[in-house]
Amino acid sequence: MARKEFKNSQFDEKNGRMRRKRVSPLTIAKLDYVDYKDTDLLNKFLSERSKIKARHNSGNDAQQQRAVARAIKNAREMALMPYIAAVTTQRRERRNENDRSDRASGPPPQPTTPPPGAEGDELESADISSVEANPELVDSFIDSQDNQSEVALDVNEEEEL
Repeated sequence: MARKEFKNSQFDEKNGRMRRKRVSPLTIAKLDYVDYKDTDLLNKFLSERSKIKARHNSGNDAQQQRAVARAIKNAREMALMPYIAAVTTQRRERRNENDRSDRASGPPPQPTTPPPGAEGDELESADISSVEANPELVDSFIDSQDNQSEVALDVNEEEEL
């Protein structure tokens, strides 16, 4: 015998059985209007991470699902329900103390000696030698200072007028 082809969405292909359709909590309670202030009812339509459950999980029809989604969004906006529920997981225990990394034992040790080339005398002598090698730098620096003082004098003279 050939296997029957089901076009019904209630057929479960994994185990070849008909799936029983869920009944909505709205249908059970015979509610026509979904109130955003009824958080106990709305929590039935949320997952553990505060996501809105799909229609096939909650058992709602399309119209009910739209009303529930709108009510949940209004309740979130009014701060009656959370946007995200933080799920905490417990850490697994370590097998032995040798598994700890080097950083877990504390801050790294500070060096006792300065790094090479960081002494103050060497830096000053290096700066002086670069100035001696390029005397144009000194001239341009002096010229720029003279220009700045001339501009300052011009501004002061204009203020007096």
